[in-house]
Amino acid sequence: MSRATEPAVVIVPGLRDHVEQHWQTLLGARLAEAGRTVRTVPPLTHDQLSREARVAALDKVISEIAGPVVLVAHSAGVITTVHWAQGHEAEVRGALLVTPPDFETPLPEGYPTPEVLDENGWTPVPRKPLPFPSIVAASSNDPLGTVEHVAELARDWGGRLVALGEVGHLNPASGYGPWPRAEELLRELEHS
Repeated sequence: MSRATEPAVVIVPGLRDHVEQHWQTLLGARLAEAGRTVRTVPPLTHDQLSREARVAALDKVISEIAGPVVLVAHSAGVITTVHWAQGHEAEVRGALLVTPPDFETPLPEGYPTPEVLDENGWTPVPRKPLPFPSIVAASSNDPLGTVEHVAELARDWGGRLVALGEVGHLNPASGYGPWPRAEELLRELEHS
């Protein structure tokens, strides 16, 4: 695949937005250095918990790209992506959906409650098949969602489940900055 035909990469962060040493940030920087077009959904300046505002921000980024995109979402960014896919169209070659949280059960302290998430439009999480190929990556010890729940989401979305083993929530708090496997999974999506 030549640079001219490679899709733009759209990074869809979770509720904590841009984190300097997060694998998504590092992946975006590596891809940009290699000449890829990379766009990150910017942090919201208001309505930070609004699912509707996050979907609108993702749609704005995608609409500014001429040509195909591949989505790289983590945590609540996965849920944003799935909500976006229910009501928007674009040339999406695929989506890497990493460690989606279970917003319908209580999360650890410091995270929004299921009631707050529901009030902000996050639930119910769409379960329809996605209109593009996806790889759904699950951790076996994610404090924000069980591997069984993620496997169910992958099945409902029509995605391929990839078991990552014990990687926590695959974020800096779980000991992850660089995550080289992201590039490998991204290549798989782009060539599927």
